[in-house]
Parts: sequence; structure tokens; C-alpha cells
Amino acid sequence: MSMLAHYIDHTILKPTTSHIDINKICQEAVEYGFAAVCVPPPMVSFAVRELQDAAEVERSIAAVKVATVIGFPFGYSVTAAKLAEVEQAITDGADELDVVINLIALKAGDWAALEAEMRVLTARIHAAGKIIKVIIETGVLTDEEIVACCEHYSRIGVDFLKTSTGYAEKGATVEAVKLMRAHLPAGVRIKASGGIRTAALAQQLIDAGADRLGCSASVEIIKGEGLAGGY
Repeated sequence: MSMLAHYIDHTILKPTTSHIDINKICQEAVEYGFAAVCVPPPMVSFAVRELQDAAEVERSIAAVKVATVIGFPFGYSVTAAKLAEVEQAITDGADELDVVINLIALKAGDWAALEAEMRVLTARIHAAGKIIKVIIETGVLTDEEIVACCEHYSRIGVDFLKTSTGYAEKGATVEAVKLMRAHLPAGVRIKASGGIRTAALAQQLIDAGADRLGCSASVEIIKGEGLAGGY
């Protein structure tokens, strides 16, 4: 099994995602040993069932997690709407919830609102025994804003800070991950996502401090990793 596989959230979040797509990524996740599948909210319960079936066929004891997104992709849903999405995701069986911050509030410097929202969401997610990953969209932030996100969200006790949705012009970069790692406590992990298409970049992001990678090209990365540098 690939050394990179356990870092990867095998992801499909396109708006035209089908049940066939979910079946495929769940089978691949079990086959290759990915950490999780990350799927659109309406597909969570289906993914849970598909993973159970795929694990039985592959006779796998590895538990692939189901992740989904909240407030995706722009993050400017009101807190009550995000909380309703959280409740539904928990009911449907999601293990990990990737929550987009309110970038309008961030650019306005309203850190009180940002903290208040994430405290509510984090408390609910943790009460259910689930993992929260906070998407800050590093590609549209200054270094100072990234550092401020690290400081504010680490105080709340989130599990991961995540670089990107994949919908901004710029996705994960080694520089952003290094900056985040330098300003986060050890207990807050980093998920890099957006534009990761080669094993070489995946390894560079891990070396920079990423604990998890969000990839839609996961299988291609794993199959091509020898050609990309022998990882």
C-alpha cells in the first residue's frame, strides 16, 4: 500500500456528482487505503453504505472515514444555516466536517463574528464525537490574515485548519502550509487541498507540515508516485 495513501481524503465535490461517482471513489478508497472520502452533503448517507459494502467485498478492516463540506464553497451562509448543515451531516453519518469560514467577515476584520460562529459549530461537532476541519481559503488571504486565522481558530480548539476549497484561483501551496505550521500549536493539524495533482507536490506539502491532503486525482497520484520521485 502506498505511503501517501493514508494522508489522502479522496474527494469529489463537483455539483454534478452522481451515485456512480460515489460508488467509484468509495471502492477506490478501500482498495488504496485512503484516509477518507470527501463527498457532497446529499451523498453522505449513500457513501457510508457504499464504504461498508466495499469493505466487505475487499475484506478490509481499515475504516475509511466519510467527510463532507459545510457552507461550501463560499462560506457566507449564516451561522444558523451552517449549523443545520452540520446537524444533517451528523445524522447522515459523516465522520469529518470541513467548514468554510465567512470570508466576508474576515475581510471586514470581524474576528468576533468569526470566532462566535466557529465556537458554535465546533462545540456541536465535537459533542457528536466528530472532527472539524476549518477551511480558510489561503489563496485569497494575505500572510497576516493566514496567521490571524491560525491564532483565532487554534484558540477555539478545531482539529484541522485546511488551506482551500479548490474553488478559488489558487489552491494549496507549500509556502502557505509552512506558514500555518509555524503559527499553529501541535494539536491543530493541517489539511492541504486544491490543485494537488502529483505525488511530488503531495510529498512537498507533507514535508512542509500537512497532515492530510484533499485530492480528486488521488488514484493518479498513487499510481504515478514512482514516476514523480519514488515516494
